[in-house]
Amino acid sequence: MKKLNELLEQLRALDPNDPGRWPLGVRVGTVVLLFVIAAAAGYWYFVWKAKRPELLEARAKETELWNTLESKARKAANLQAYKDQLAEMEKSFGAMLRQLPNRTEVPNLLVDISQTGLAAGLEEKLFQPQGENRKDFYAELPIAIRLTGNYHQMGNFASGIAALPRIVTLHDIEIVPSGRDARGGGSLGDLTLNVTAKTYRYLDEEEQAPAQPAGGK
Repeated sequence: MKKLNELLEQLRALDPNDPGRWPLGVRVGTVVLLFVIAAAAGYWYFVWKAKRPELLEARAKETELWNTLESKARKAANLQAYKDQLAEMEKSFGAMLRQLPNRTEVPNLLVDISQTGLAAGLEEKLFQPQGENRKDFYAELPIAIRLTGNYHQMGNFASGIAALPRIVTLHDIEIVPSGRDARGGGSLGDLTLNVTAKTYRYLDEEEQAPAQPAGGK
């Protein structure tokens, strides 16, 4: 402790304007300290300051890569669930396709739709298939229908259409009072149902292929 105090007293007694009179150890220590400070300053200015933008860019890239890795890891963890979901969607899609009639089944389906109205107790006034509208892989077949009867019978008709093994949808539904006909027949409480029934036909590969321009090879 005494030696430390003596050393501190010697340092306080040093004349900063006359370093030549300093003890040899102090001069050597001062030179070493100045060298370390100069080296640190040079490193900061010539190395650290010049490389700092690259370091920041590398850190940003590292963060981006980590985020990408985490995202891919989550997807990999859910891969089986995605596969199961895709398989279920393909299964459901296949089941829907099986509900679409082919060309040979369409006439029988039209008969089934007409018979559904008659079986419900409705009187058929109009049953007129329209031209089919082709989409990507299927064709839409609209049918203009006019039926007369009561609400209960119309409800049975809608239920019967829903129960058909093929897909049939009802559109543009309009129900209006019928009243008595000119010959006095029918009931004053009868209603007229105007509706467009649509069924759908699956297009085979030849039908799905785009038509080739005339004169094309």
